[in-house]
Amino acid sequence: MARVQLEGVTKRYEDVTAVDDMNLDINHGEFVTLVGPSGCGKSTTMETISGLTMPTEGTVRIGDRDVTNLPPKDRGISMVFQNIALFPHMDVYENISFGLRLRNYEKDEIDERVEEAAEVVELEGMLDRMPDEMSGGQRQRVAIARAIVRDPDVFLMDEPLANLDAKLRVHMRTQLQRLHRELDTTIIYVTHNQAEAMTMSDRIAVLNAGQLQQIAPPLECYNEPANLFVATFIGSPSMNTIEGEVTSDGFTSNYGNVTADFDPAAFGLNPGQSVTLGVRPEDVYVTDLVDEIAHPTKPIATRSDVLEPMGDEIFVYLVTEDIEETGSMEEGSDPGEILMSVDPDSDIQEGQDLDVVLDRSKLHLFDEDGDAITHGLVQTPSAGAAGGTEEVEGDD
Repeated sequence: MARVQLEGVTKRYEDVTAVDDMNLDINHGEFVTLVGPSGCGKSTTMETISGLTMPTEGTVRIGDRDVTNLPPKDRGISMVFQNIALFPHMDVYENISFGLRLRNYEKDEIDERVEEAAEVVELEGMLDRMPDEMSGGQRQRVAIARAIVRDPDVFLMDEPLANLDAKLRVHMRTQLQRLHRELDTTIIYVTHNQAEAMTMSDRIAVLNAGQLQQIAPPLECYNEPANLFVATFIGSPSMNTIEGEVTSDGFTSNYGNVTADFDPAAFGLNPGQSVTLGVRPEDVYVTDLVDEIAHPTKPIATRSDVLEPMGDEIFVYLVTEDIEETGSMEEGSDPGEILMSVDPDSDIQEGQDLDVVLDRSKLHLFDEDGDAITHGLVQTPSAGAAGGTEEVEGDD
């Protein structure tokens, strides 16, 4: 069983802590992606699992073995890097079989393994080609096949698609998902590309400043982010966030008021408490479409500022009326914009006055430390409760 466990793993470089008390438990057969901004520690975590970097503190386990102090060759892992690094003077067969030949495998077994790996990555009939005769995607598949032939317990992939063009990246994402299904092995994948993380992974581990922020299925990270960092990092475009205070029935800020018709006490909140409200662009609606959602806020007066047609949708940047009238935002600060996503056939124009509502069931609140308070500001009558007693729909 290729379970991977990191227990209290820390990696320091003099006065820099690249990985800080990392605890991960990855089950056999899972596809887990480490995702985060540049410098967050995802590659260092990968290198620690592989044995290319020794942890300052903590334990690394693969299967039932403590591999913390073992060299990479003894860990039962194979790695695929961003830099494909094929031997230019060797053909595909020689590149794929190189590791097996170094370990003195029998010729018949090498041939069998190479043929099986070539079939998995769809390189049949190309084993006599040289790397410079192949496309970028084909060369990347050679690198993956070279990892497959070792029959490892764990595949480690460090941004293997980063150097490919956009169309080829989409194709290779599909290939990697098929590969994972066929091999039924554990894959740990590093990327900063959210599309790769969201589409391929069983779970994603979001890192920031060397610390694990959340590990969960992709849609859970999207819909129920553990904190403000995850909320704004996962999702493209990013979640709208507005700093302000809780009121008796909603939220107020320099942008204006949001009347959400909820009881703060039901969510453990007090009027006047500082919070950050979050809402994703697809959960902002023009009032003409208010019938599409069950729990709208009261309308908010805005003006459309900039439109970005994206083909399948249009992003509309909205400036709230309060900001335009008072000019209360200081120069160089957040301009008070709210991003809304609308259908591509929308007739919204720049400079148009728009009343919008937010979907209360999709509103997020975060405390002053950035930790999530609740996801959804909806209260419904409790089943069997008398006198309209309400219970909260949302996550504390």
